[in-house]
Amino acid sequence: MMNPLLRMIFPSLRKGKGALWALVVLLAPCTAGAATAGIIPSPPRIAAKSYILMDAASGDVLAEQNADEKVPPASLTKMMTAYVVESELAAGNIGRDEQVTVSERAWRMRGSLMFIEVGEQVSVDNLLKGVIIVSGNDASVALAEHVAGSERAFSDLMNATANKLGMASSHFQNASGWPAADHYTTARDLAILSRHIIQDYPEYYASYAEKEFQYGVNKRTGEPLAPQPNRNSLLWSGIGVDGLKTGHTSAAGYCLAASATQDDRRLIAVVMGAANERARARETQKLLTYGFRFFENVAIKSGGISLTSFRVWQGDRNTLSGGLEEDLVVTVPRGTSGQVEASVRVDSDIRAPVEAGQVIGSVVVRQDGEIVKQRDLLALETVKTGSFLKRMWDSILYFFSHLLG
Repeated sequence: MMNPLLRMIFPSLRKGKGALWALVVLLAPCTAGAATAGIIPSPPRIAAKSYILMDAASGDVLAEQNADEKVPPASLTKMMTAYVVESELAAGNIGRDEQVTVSERAWRMRGSLMFIEVGEQVSVDNLLKGVIIVSGNDASVALAEHVAGSERAFSDLMNATANKLGMASSHFQNASGWPAADHYTTARDLAILSRHIIQDYPEYYASYAEKEFQYGVNKRTGEPLAPQPNRNSLLWSGIGVDGLKTGHTSAAGYCLAASATQDDRRLIAVVMGAANERARARETQKLLTYGFRFFENVAIKSGGISLTSFRVWQGDRNTLSGGLEEDLVVTVPRGTSGQVEASVRVDSDIRAPVEAGQVIGSVVVRQDGEIVKQRDLLALETVKTGSFLKRMWDSILYFFSHLLG
C-alpha cells in the first residue's frame, strides 16, 4: 500500500483580494492494484451500540455510527488514567521508580485486579503496567491517590485533561471505570484520546502491546503468581494490532479501543457495546480491515518546515517564512490521491512586529474541488520592528507598490 510523499510546486505569488495566494500542485500516482479508483463500498455492518474508525496520522474519520452518543466507558476509563499519569511523569512531577504505598481503599477494589497488598510499596512503573496490561482496578486507585491525594481529586485532573484534548462529551468520576452516575464518554472522544496516547507518549504506548504481566507472589508458598494475560485478543490476531484497551460492565457491554499498523499507516477503531468478547474483537477487526483496504494517506507537508516565504513590512528583515504547526495529512479513498491539491493563503500587508507561531494565513486542501481540510499558516520566526529609517523606507515602498498595483 503506497503512502506517497508528494512534491509541492509553488508558482509565483499573485495578489488576490485581501490576501496573497500560492497554488500548491500535488503530484500523486494512483495506488497500484486499487480496485476502481475512488469507488469504495459502504462501511461494514458493525454489531455494536456505537463505533468509530479514525486514521491516526490525519485524524480523519473513515466510518462512524452513533459516535457522539454518551456511553459508560467501563475500563476504557483507564486509558485516561494512564494518560494523566504519563503527563505527570513527562512533567517530572513523579518518577517511574517512585514507590507508592497501597491504601486499604485501593486494596479493597473488586473486578479486574493487579493483586497488590495493603501497605505494600509498588513502583509507579509497575502500577502503570498493571493499569494498562491487566486492567487493575486496584492499581488505578493506587496511582490516582498517589498523583492527586485522592481519587476524587484525580478525577478533576482527568476532566481537565479531557477538556484540553478536545474530548467535549466526556466526564469522569473515578480512575477505574467502576460504574458511577455522571461517568460517561463517547466513541469519538475515546478515539481522540487513543490518538494522543499513541502520539504524545510513545515510550509508554509500548506497554499496550505486552501480552501478559506478572506481579506478586503467593503468600502461602512464596512462589510468583502466574502472569495475567492482556484481555485485548487482537494482539494475537496478526493484523498489526499493538494496543489499546478492553472494557466491560453490564451497562457498557463489551468495549474495545484498538490501534493497528499496516504499511506505515496506523488506524484507530473504537467499538462500544458489543454483545460479548468475541463480538467486540470481530467487529473491531472488520473496521480495521475496511480502513486499510479502501483508504490511503496523502502527506501534504511536514510541520515546522517552511512552506512559503513572503514580504513583511517595517521589520528588521524583509522576508518571513510560514509553515504548519504539525504534519498535514489527509486520508482519501484509494486511487484518488491525484485529485488532491492544496493552496496557501497569506494575509496581505504583514507588518512587524510578528511573533513566531502567529497566524498569518491558512493552508486549504481540496479534493476534486471540494475543501476537505484547512489549517492555520503560522509564522516560523520572529520579526522585530525595524529602525526608524527602515520603517520610513518601507512606507515609501509600500505606497508606490500599491499605487502601481
